[in-house]
Amino acid sequence: MYDMTMELKFHSGKCLYEQIYEHIRDEIKGGRLLSGERLPSTRALAEYLQISRSTVDFAYEQLRSEGYIEARPYRGYFVCKLEELPRERGNTYEMTKLVNVVSLEEGGSVITKESPAIHYDFSPNGLDMSVFPFSVWKKITKNILNDSNTELFALGEPQGDLDLRQTISRYLHSSRGVNCTPEQIIVGAGNDYLLLLLEKLLGRHVGIAMENPTYKRAFNIFCSFSYRIEIVGMDEGGMKVEELQTRQVKAAYIMPSHQFPTGITMPIGRRMELLKWAAEEEERYLIEDDYDSEFRYKGKPIPALQGVDTAGKVIYIGTFSKAIAPAIRVSFMVLPPRLLVRYREECSFYSSTVSRIDQRILNEFIRDGYFERYLNKTRKLYREKHELLLQELAPFRRKFKVSGENAGLHLLLTCRDRNVMEEELIRKAADCGAKVYGLSGAFVEKMPPHIEATVLLGYGGMKKEEISEGIKKLKQAWL
Repeated sequence: MYDMTMELKFHSGKCLYEQIYEHIRDEIKGGRLLSGERLPSTRALAEYLQISRSTVDFAYEQLRSEGYIEARPYRGYFVCKLEELPRERGNTYEMTKLVNVVSLEEGGSVITKESPAIHYDFSPNGLDMSVFPFSVWKKITKNILNDSNTELFALGEPQGDLDLRQTISRYLHSSRGVNCTPEQIIVGAGNDYLLLLLEKLLGRHVGIAMENPTYKRAFNIFCSFSYRIEIVGMDEGGMKVEELQTRQVKAAYIMPSHQFPTGITMPIGRRMELLKWAAEEEERYLIEDDYDSEFRYKGKPIPALQGVDTAGKVIYIGTFSKAIAPAIRVSFMVLPPRLLVRYREECSFYSSTVSRIDQRILNEFIRDGYFERYLNKTRKLYREKHELLLQELAPFRRKFKVSGENAGLHLLLTCRDRNVMEEELIRKAADCGAKVYGLSGAFVEKMPPHIEATVLLGYGGMKKEEISEGIKKLKQAWL
């Protein structure tokens, strides 16, 4: 920082150095000046404010003596690291405590209350990055940037670089049974962009069928496109086809290999029924979201629905966010031939949203076998956590039903007592320092009354000892 804008009142009766002191102090308290941030030199600030340097010296010395800033020899003044400092909000201060805001439907009122600190977070979205090969990723990045690859700084192909699409095509065929050519693949920065393209291909205001419960982010994105969302019920096999047949929709969004959040794996019979439904009309499609198929711990991997589609009715979407890291932000979509033609006619002017450097790094990471080795390590690690969690949950089985096991990164715990409410389970867990997630949050419409209280227990981002200690807290809360 070289300048600092502040309003000095020369006739307010308050000393100028005190005004400077209070302004900088409040900026630090309010989080607008961050720990380690450099302040302008006393000479520079004095010249900028058109005041004497000694005035600024007095203000800085007061801030330094109170511990707000520190002087580093030959470098200048820097903001100190402050713990548990009150943050300014308007004319009030709030301590950095964990505050739980609970919205109640009783008259639309909102009740705010403090809750104990959360020490064990069973988030279904957590990932374990402890075995990620950072050195390999760094080496690949360094080699790419050191090889004078000037072409990587030019605008690439709209669908993504061909080398990466060829690598993804081979990977999908060998691991998921997907049958596609590199020309059918579109690479994008996350599923959001790919679904945006899909809206251009399917058209606006079309009907989309979705399961209930479902992946709410996809639902919200579809709603933003002005799609007409039709909610279709589920049974133990997934989306009910007989109910789907009564809806005027153009596509059905499904997760056949591992439905989120229920963990259901769609049987082959139901898959064939859905493919038959899609084949009945020329412009019907199935959107297959294969978000975490890499993590299966029992039996053989379930082949993708796209692999048995012979009529070109499946739009296949996948991502590396779960298998590698969320920050990678590289997803891919496999278009059936009819939609590929439409894409080239109507959407090929969209530029790729993934950096060509990132595409090259990912391509080499997969192509040279690093991804497979990393995936084997993470799969082994998650399997151990999965088995540990199931073992720790043994005492719960009298009062709870465990489901969703053998795949993915979370389990479901359903209370057998219909008088127990989901909110009660979440609150009691929080009171003991553990955070769990209710199934109701994944319902598009209000959760049906016949659904028992169910919580999701994610284990991907937790250490093994944290899983054991966290389950002890849940025993204390629920048993």
